[in-house]
Amino acid sequence: MAIPTREQIHAAPKVLLHDHLDGGMRPQTVIELAAEQGYEDLPTTDPVELAAWFTRGADRRNLELYLETFAHTVGVTQTAPALSRAAAEAAEDLAADGVVYAEVRFAPELHTEKGLSLDQVVQAVLAGFETGMANAAKAGNPIQIGTLVTAMRTAARSSEIAALALKHRDAGVVGFDIAGAEAGFPPTRHLDAFQLIMRENFHITIHAGEAFGLPSIHEALQYCGAERLGHGVRIVDDITFGPDGEPILGRLAAYVRDRRIPLEMCPTSNVNTGAAESLETHPIRMLKDLRFRVTVNTDNRLMSDVSMTDEFEKCCNAFNWDLADMQWLTVNAMKSSFWPFQERLDIINNIIKPGYAKLMGESA
Repeated sequence: MAIPTREQIHAAPKVLLHDHLDGGMRPQTVIELAAEQGYEDLPTTDPVELAAWFTRGADRRNLELYLETFAHTVGVTQTAPALSRAAAEAAEDLAADGVVYAEVRFAPELHTEKGLSLDQVVQAVLAGFETGMANAAKAGNPIQIGTLVTAMRTAARSSEIAALALKHRDAGVVGFDIAGAEAGFPPTRHLDAFQLIMRENFHITIHAGEAFGLPSIHEALQYCGAERLGHGVRIVDDITFGPDGEPILGRLAAYVRDRRIPLEMCPTSNVNTGAAESLETHPIRMLKDLRFRVTVNTDNRLMSDVSMTDEFEKCCNAFNWDLADMQWLTVNAMKSSFWPFQERLDIINNIIKPGYAKLMGESA
């Protein structure tokens, strides 16, 4: 099959597992919320210029520098109405892009500067997602959102945040995560939080193998119980090639592949942060060819100036992927989600596969 057109990619059902709420806001919304709240630190109040500023700021080949741009999106989401608006618009924007299931993550501890409690932060975000899903359904673009509650690995509140995730697990929270600067902040610093989540039979994904290498991945899996790896790009450090060009998987890489541990890969963001030199040389192609459980994700739609359609279009053009490849990656993502099993099957069998069958039939 041929490389799909942008129109086909946009129309195809897509599944997103790695997307940050504060990294995907609309520039106009950031400006309006800043005006409402008296936030005066924005570099510009022109939405086009602001969007370009975020992307320039993030594209500096360094994770810590990339994270600096979040000061403004976090700065304007310190009230319940602002958080609800950001969440509702995220659901609407993803649905309009053809995403049928998404897990969107955020760090509640970053949104308490104006007096909101952690519970109030989570409740505001969940309410916003409900509004956004309802609006998307009315527009003919139904989407299901699962929320991931994230603790900052550079802080010391992870056990508190883990308990918060568990408290809201029946209201839309589907799992727990840690994020932030990776080097110098190993996942084992938060072992108590992960053990609490595991004892309660809940779900764990961990940012690992983005800005730091194999030890971060090993700790995330073998000490902290990660079911998925956020990024996981550096797993390629455990793959070598013999004289005949055949890949040789080290023990950790073989474990990840054998156990079908999902990799939440974010190609454009990985280039922005320096985790990959270029999109064309991104490890996602090799890992897919080796049949790792690869998924395609946006990470931060505002900072990296991408949508799921953009990510797939770039990858299809760079790696000669077709609609069958897209379907394989999308089913991978849905299988790997933290949504209940039967509902995962329903989305795969009643939305994803029929959607791709229709597009492939039209392309035949």
